[in-house]
Amino acid sequence: MMGEALTAGAVARRLGVAVTTLRTWHQRYGLGPSRHVPGQHRRYTAEDLDRLEVMRRLTAQGVAPAEAAAWAKRVPVPLDSAPAADPGWAAAAAEIEPDGAASDGASPDGAAGDGAAPGGNTRDGGGHAIPVGRAGPTARGLARAAMRLDGPAQRDLLEMVVQRRGVVRAWDEVIMPVLIGIGERYAATLRYIEVEHLLSRSVTEVLSGVSRPPAGTSPRILLAAADEEQHTLPLEALAAALAENGVPTRLLGARVPPASLSDAIERTGPAAVLLWSQTPHTGNAAQLERLLHGPHRPLLVAAAGPGWVKDTLPAEVSLFGDLQEAIAALTAAATQ
Repeated sequence: MMGEALTAGAVARRLGVAVTTLRTWHQRYGLGPSRHVPGQHRRYTAEDLDRLEVMRRLTAQGVAPAEAAAWAKRVPVPLDSAPAADPGWAAAAAEIEPDGAASDGASPDGAAGDGAAPGGNTRDGGGHAIPVGRAGPTARGLARAAMRLDGPAQRDLLEMVVQRRGVVRAWDEVIMPVLIGIGERYAATLRYIEVEHLLSRSVTEVLSGVSRPPAGTSPRILLAAADEEQHTLPLEALAAALAENGVPTRLLGARVPPASLSDAIERTGPAAVLLWSQTPHTGNAAQLERLLHGPHRPLLVAAAGPGWVKDTLPAEVSLFGDLQEAIAALTAAATQ
């Protein structure tokens, strides 16, 4: 980090932007030099440079300047340690399948723009864009970063949107549109599995960073993927959203055999159990029947995901169609 204040020209050279851009950011958004010596022009401090670097990075990724500036102003520490930056829950079906087959999903009508903004990576992953519909500039920025296989940029944007909007809005407004768009690109080209994998990893890392309730709080909610089900991102989003509400959970992850799930219920005695199924192949209602007739039946047995067929589920099973519905029901069960 620099030890002395810098002029506008020096800062522009460090950031790779024009001096006129710095003036615009100062006049419109208040991101100007803060050090003042009588009789001299104001100079940029180390903290000013950190905030401007956040501004440059986010705008290069497609975030609207006003939103990027609002985030940059909240960075009080050196950049190296500072965070940068309604399709419905069932729309997770648009993710690329582990075996290379893409599920059907929604059909957004927009697209993330080709290429990168000045100061960013100049390659966009092969000249193809990820469609994100009307999801907004943050989703478009995430789509560009995903196409570039730019993991740090993806995490910066995801951290920003989770902290500013919360998990549910981040999932609905940013993450899901991009996942759906990648699924559409795969369906059209049979490519971009690597794009989905890296984005999924970034989403997992950011969601796992959401603060959890104190360790002494015993979880009464058990979340698991159905037998042979490999998709877990929706469950990770649910666990993070519940954590924001102060509700701890146990998340068993992918491909939980019925016998293992029964063992977990016997040892932990949860008030509610939710099983996620992404595809009809894993949405076997017998798994839920087993929970209802086991020796340690939870107060709430629930299913979520597009793999379940409502008419085949036992009447006692709650089927959740969106994230908010699941959060409300599980929160209520945890407090009984």
